[in-house]
Amino acid sequence: MASAPGSSPVRVRFCPSPTGNPHVGLVRTALFNWAFAKHHGGTLVFRIEDTDAARDSEESYTQLLDAMRWLGFDWDEGPEVGGPHAPYRQSERMDVYRDVAAKLLDAGHAYHCYCSQQELDTRREAARAAGKPSGYDGHCRELTDAQVEEYRAQGREPIVRFRMPDEAITFTDLVRGEITYLPENVPDYGIVRANGAPLYTLVNPVDDALMEITHVLRGEDLLSSTPRQIALYKALTELGIAKETPAFGHLPYVMGEGNKKLSKRDPQSSLNLYRERGFLPEGLLNYLSLLGWSLSADRDVFSVEEMVAAFDVTDVQPNPARFDLKKCEAINADHIRMLDVKDFAERCRPWLRAPFAPWAPEDFDEAKWQAVAPHAQTRLKVLSEITDNVDFLFLPEPVFDEASWNKAMKEGSDALLRTAREKLEAADWTSAESLKEAVLAAGEAHGLKLGKAQAPVRVAVTGRTVGLPLFESLEVLGRETTLARIDAALAKLAA
Repeated sequence: MASAPGSSPVRVRFCPSPTGNPHVGLVRTALFNWAFAKHHGGTLVFRIEDTDAARDSEESYTQLLDAMRWLGFDWDEGPEVGGPHAPYRQSERMDVYRDVAAKLLDAGHAYHCYCSQQELDTRREAARAAGKPSGYDGHCRELTDAQVEEYRAQGREPIVRFRMPDEAITFTDLVRGEITYLPENVPDYGIVRANGAPLYTLVNPVDDALMEITHVLRGEDLLSSTPRQIALYKALTELGIAKETPAFGHLPYVMGEGNKKLSKRDPQSSLNLYRERGFLPEGLLNYLSLLGWSLSADRDVFSVEEMVAAFDVTDVQPNPARFDLKKCEAINADHIRMLDVKDFAERCRPWLRAPFAPWAPEDFDEAKWQAVAPHAQTRLKVLSEITDNVDFLFLPEPVFDEASWNKAMKEGSDALLRTAREKLEAADWTSAESLKEAVLAAGEAHGLKLGKAQAPVRVAVTGRTVGLPLFESLEVLGRETTLARIDAALAKLAA
């Protein structure tokens, strides 16, 4: 039966299929496996399940490796690393699967099934109508030589089915506790197609056996296949192919909008979306770890290292976890603020140049960026927001948001701007506090508090009603440019 954590050196695996873009549910599974291995000083095997030639692609394979590196997941065995159980791509292990299938057939653990799809469908419908289980009915379990010869004469090509034991299968799930499956609910299943291609039901547990995986941590959607794999493991152990049956832990569903399971087709699930928006790996992983697990009841923000130190898969909750984008953004914002300011400034670089930046490369001013970066760091939820926050520094003139203009430029704004210009021109431009006092004085001259007084100034200079701290921004922008933009705003108001 399954081994408990700590009874042997921990070996876990992450084995995605290279189809489409990586998604957050996949990342959560990778994270829990990686953290479990790190916590126990064990081994993470990164394996690629690419036996579906119709759906797998080399582009997706490359994206998987790139995603793992971006997230900071280092693997001990697998592509680009190698290891004692190479190769780690299933498409390169076909001889292994053929050999194991032959041994299972020879030992009677598997058999050839000649049933056509139409025959299977007919018998399933009849079983449903009779109120019986509709799985495979064992029709080809005990064929005579004559029946086999007749089927072959008809030109039928058989699949290979695994022979399930006629007994209940009980195992202790690391997340869900003890689970029992009755034999009538787990019929014999296919492991090799009629064309000789091995199925996932064979290759996945065979690779786990040969790679000596001790703990299988995977999605809840695979729970129903576990009794089949346990039975197969018992057969593989009898044949000397497996050493032991791994412990299983099935992670809860990640739910999206409408409390539906988050599918890889949902735009919200795409890992690339979060990378493009400028989520930090640390922030995204922190949030994903909360989808089924927690460090403590009163603490949501923590480092990856803290998670690894505390992570135990038996603490994972079995209930579905809902993906909350706003909370994910809030946690990411916390991680942005936790960065060293130099690190923050460097991580923003991709969004400060083409194709994201609207300014010409030669108009970017490094000194201005370094001066404003500490103020920008306190304002962002994701790094991509930096572009709109600092464009006023590097564009020849601000890009006016008409809604912001109409909101800020009320009756009397022209008079306020003229007074503010006069006060700012006389202010000390080496001090943000002096600039604040200038605008405050302008506001008082017109019976306005600072909040009301600074709104027209902000829009005139930056084009927006919200953004970085205004007076620090004016200090970085400089006297000449600031006054020129106020003059342009006054001309716009006059027109």
